[in-house]
Amino acid sequence: MSRYVFIESRDPFESRDTGFLEETAIAVKERGHDVTVFLVQNGVLAARMSARRLGHLAEAGITVLADDLSLRERGIKSEELAPSIREAGIEALVDTIAQENTKALWH
Repeated sequence: MSRYVFIESRDPFESRDTGFLEETAIAVKERGHDVTVFLVQNGVLAARMSARRLGHLAEAGITVLADDLSLRERGIKSEELAPSIREAGIEALVDTIAQENTKALWH
């Protein structure tokens, strides 16, 4: 089993292809791999509870993390995050990518 980290940096409300990343992450998870989606830059805009965008990833067993610096830069507070999304520092991304048998994909 491999580990995959999908790094989403695009605003889901401005970019039509963010759905591709979500569909791909779910397909990889369904094949038995460990999957994490890490939201950075404008990708964190999907993490807000009011956005109602990423709950299906958590339901599929995918870990969803949002970069704390990107959240702060956009004025998004921890209490505004959807319940299935955890705030994490960039070191969490580095630690995850550095693990053996891990593939990272930046979108």
